[in-house]
Amino acid sequence: MLPRNSVLIRAPSNLGLRPLRPGHEPGTWRAPEALTKAGLLHALSPARIVDLPRPKYESGEQAGTRLRNGHAIRIFNLMLADAVLSALRREEFPIVVGGDCSILLGALAGVRRNTPVSLVHIDGHSDFRHPGNYDPSIMLGAVAGMDLALATGRGEKLLTEWPSVPAPLVPDEYVIQIGEREAREPDFAWPDVNDTAITRIDVFTARDSGGEAMLADTKEVLNRIDLPYWVHFDVDVLDQAVMPAVDSPGSPGIDPNDLSILLKGLLSSPRCLGLDITIFDPDLDPDGAYAQLLVSLLRDAVATT
Repeated sequence: MLPRNSVLIRAPSNLGLRPLRPGHEPGTWRAPEALTKAGLLHALSPARIVDLPRPKYESGEQAGTRLRNGHAIRIFNLMLADAVLSALRREEFPIVVGGDCSILLGALAGVRRNTPVSLVHIDGHSDFRHPGNYDPSIMLGAVAGMDLALATGRGEKLLTEWPSVPAPLVPDEYVIQIGEREAREPDFAWPDVNDTAITRIDVFTARDSGGEAMLADTKEVLNRIDLPYWVHFDVDVLDQAVMPAVDSPGSPGIDPNDLSILLKGLLSSPRCLGLDITIFDPDLDPDGAYAQLLVSLLRDAVATT
């Protein structure tokens, strides 16, 4: 299994997602429970488990922020940061199972209290929405589509500035984004990500190169940065034909075998500090088949050769 004791942190948040219709509450908060039922504990063999309380989801505007559930996201992520920091100080490997992508902020805030860090952001979307590419006065921000922008210091101070942590959580030049599927489209939502120092390997390059080459390219950048790193794994990086039980499914996606090679190669390094897993929605998986698929992928990713 993983090279050191792991701690499973179950983070049942859906706060960063917008409702798909009036009265809807996104089901990602149920992912930790559903994946546990599908065999997650056997797959990961954690030394211990930390359960964070489910936060209250509200879809409307709130005073003092133009982010949906902004204040609750900060509170939840401060708890998550404490749990991640505690794990690192115990020389454990934190595996954070969410939940939506807003949990990345708490995970990084916990790490940054301990050490500078680089980020491997594996996601079918680069999640780079921020006030420089949309108008917050017109629409509420959904943090699940903004996590990388916020992590790199773009957006409201509510979620870019954290106690005892220098801002930003991760500078652009320390980020590798893998899997974006829309960057080559003329109406790409956040084209300014292409003008940053973020290293980008879009889904087309990933599919053309294959798992081993993608891993080698990623390791080359990580070696150049020469810092410990955190891995963010958004399940929607898989093709919707393989994994439709996500908030924003799409095609194409990274091949599951290539993704397994990438994750296994990254997680096996002693420089890897931890992993978060996001966006799986059990409401879209009534018979549990996709939960079992995801658990199987994670089992392969942490297994020894």
